Parts: sequence; C-alpha cells; structure tokens
Amino acid sequence: MQAEVASLNTTFEHLTESGALPAAAAALLGARRRYIVGAGKSATYAALLAADLSAALSNVFSVDGQSLTELTVLTDVRATDVLVVFSLRRYRAESVRFGRLFAEAGGTLVVVTDSADAPLASLASCLVIVQTGSASYADSPTSVAAVCHVLSALTAASAKGARRRLTLRDRISATLGLYHAEPIATDASAAGSGPAEKGTGARRSATRKHRTHDHQRGNSDR
Repeated sequence: MQAEVASLNTTFEHLTESGALPAAAAALLGARRRYIVGAGKSATYAALLAADLSAALSNVFSVDGQSLTELTVLTDVRATDVLVVFSLRRYRAESVRFGRLFAEAGGTLVVVTDSADAPLASLASCLVIVQTGSASYADSPTSVAAVCHVLSALTAASAKGARRRLTLRDRISATLGLYHAEPIATDASAAGSGPAEKGTGARRSATRKHRTHDHQRGNSDR
C-alpha cells in the first residue's frame, strides 16, 4: 500500500507542476468531438474516462474497434477534434499508430502515458504522465484511474450545461429503471429493545418495500 500511495503522490505532484490536467481539460472542453482510445489493458482506462466524460459532455466517442473504428475516425479528422490516447508500456503498436495518424491529420492529441520518452510523447499537445511502478508483477493502475477521475471532474466542472445534462440523465435513468431501488429502513422499523429486534424490524421493512416496489413495477408493466 505504501508503494501505491507514493506512486499516487508522485503523479499528482508532477501534474500539479506541469499543469497537464487543466490543459487536457481545456482541450476537451474546446473540442467539437472527443475521441478516447486504449488497447489491451489500457482499453479499460479509456472506457472509464469515456463513461465519466459522456455523463457531462456530448460528442464523446470510445474508439473500440467495433462500434467505432480507427478508419472511421481518421477519414474525417478536423482541427477541432481531440483524441485522448492511453499508451502505457509496453506501448501497443495500434495505439501509437492511431495517435500519430490522428495528429498528422490535424487533430489535437492528449496522451496519457508513463514516460516523457514514450512513443507518442513528442506528438502530444497535452502530455499527462502517470507513475505506474508497482511491487507486483503488473504495473499499477492506481494513478491512471485517479487521473481519469480528476480529468473528467475538471472537465465537467467547467462544461456548459453539465448540471442540466446530469439532472436529465438521472431522470431518464429513473424512467428506464436502470438501477436497483435500495430499501430504506424507517425509524419505526429500526426501533426495538435490542440489536436483534432492530435487525428484524429492518428486514421486515425491507420486505414490505420490496413487495410494494414489485407491485408498482407490475402495474407499470401492464
């Protein structure tokens, strides 16, 4: 755990000095289209950032090679487009190639990587360097995941209409029934002479709420 904490501290000390995260957030805010890509393990980071950004911004696209391919993106690159590339050692060739071609086509390149000497570093408009050192056999994902969170938070904080978009998403999510409704124990149900009775009351309350919820859902389905 100490190694992870040290890696995280080093990452954010460097990023604070470089100003890379605010610069990357500004690039995303000013973009017409925002593309996110990563290959191999880095695809997970790309998916995380794309999910968080799309909650607050429109025109966020994950280049996953299926619903959206590199070929499709490269066919129509504009100066107002931004590509965020996660490129960590051992530096997947397809990510390096895609990033290079995107930059050559005139798009803005944001590179999240682990070294200033990484293959795409010299082409990046914004270079976000993270520490991935680890005591285990695998490189640490801690700093990368943290950077995804901070970058999306910085971007959302300055995005016009982000609050309205988030509110609308919550409303639509409720309409679609996307999330499980957690039962909430009332004071009355939790009251009792001992821990066992409190637990029983909470369970009874939860059962009643589940039955009510199921009944309401049944009515709406009909």
